[in-house]
Amino acid sequence: MHRRNFLAGTAAAIAAPTLSTRLPEATDTGQAATLRVATTAFRRLDGTTPSRQLSEPVLAHLRLTQAITSDAETTEQRARLAAVGSEAASLAGWLAWDMNDIGSARTWYGAAIKAARTSGDRLLLAYQLGSLTGFEADAGNAPQGLALVRKAHRQLGDAAPAIATAWLGTIEALAHAAAGNRPAAGSALDQAARSTDAVQDEQPPPWPWVFTFTHTKVASTRLTCGARLGLPGWVAASQDAAAAALTSSHEKQRALLMLDLAAAQLGTGRLDGAFVLAGRALETGARYRSGRIIERARALRRSYTSATPPRVVREFDDRLHGIYL
Repeated sequence: MHRRNFLAGTAAAIAAPTLSTRLPEATDTGQAATLRVATTAFRRLDGTTPSRQLSEPVLAHLRLTQAITSDAETTEQRARLAAVGSEAASLAGWLAWDMNDIGSARTWYGAAIKAARTSGDRLLLAYQLGSLTGFEADAGNAPQGLALVRKAHRQLGDAAPAIATAWLGTIEALAHAAAGNRPAAGSALDQAARSTDAVQDEQPPPWPWVFTFTHTKVASTRLTCGARLGLPGWVAASQDAAAAALTSSHEKQRALLMLDLAAAQLGTGRLDGAFVLAGRALETGARYRSGRIIERARALRRSYTSATPPRVVREFDDRLHGIYL
């Protein structure tokens, strides 16, 4: 068996568009507030709707937001609307990523960063830089990912909210793992764990990090990094805690986590368990027509070579060969 490092489902889950469902300021009313409600509605549909169906409505919503922003009469209005546009562009990037449209995903994440700069919101800018970091780490572009995460840290500054530091620490760890740097990845994960301890003191968490961030997410990232770096000890130590993430109601994210666990099992020689998990993830990918999940499943299959593959692998091949995405 020849193992390659194609494990980034957790990176995808962590980089998911999990921005606020509430307004950043009480004064954010009118057009910006209305547009943000629409973005939130589309984001909620992501967990149960194929990205290929959501993409066009989201892009139309983004174009509308950009048009309204360009007509804003004051700098303050333009800044608030730019923040909304940043969220919408980030969601468009996320959907393109799920469709495995890498070029479009990078374009929309870049648009999200530009809009965040226009908004003047440093936390939002750090979030969008971190989101692109996760995307680049997933693609194996470690130098670019590390450069982006450094920029994100500079935007956060020394007085960053705990949830921002924790989340960005996991993203940084993935970038270091993509670069093959075990000590740096471990250091980033340890910092993320320490920051996660303080997250519960932030009630409610600061916008745009209005979502639950727990030690389960840190453990999931450690599992992914361990598999990328060939560290079975990291995988074994994290697997129980990370398994809780498999109860997520977001089926596409859950499938990516299954592929994480499958790749980890394959790396330690547990062939049957690996391809049973991968088969379940493949079913989800086919149902949602997720190019990213299907391609991740193909990558997992490529990492195993044998002149006489066992039955569980042959059955997986039969299912995989019948999917055209």
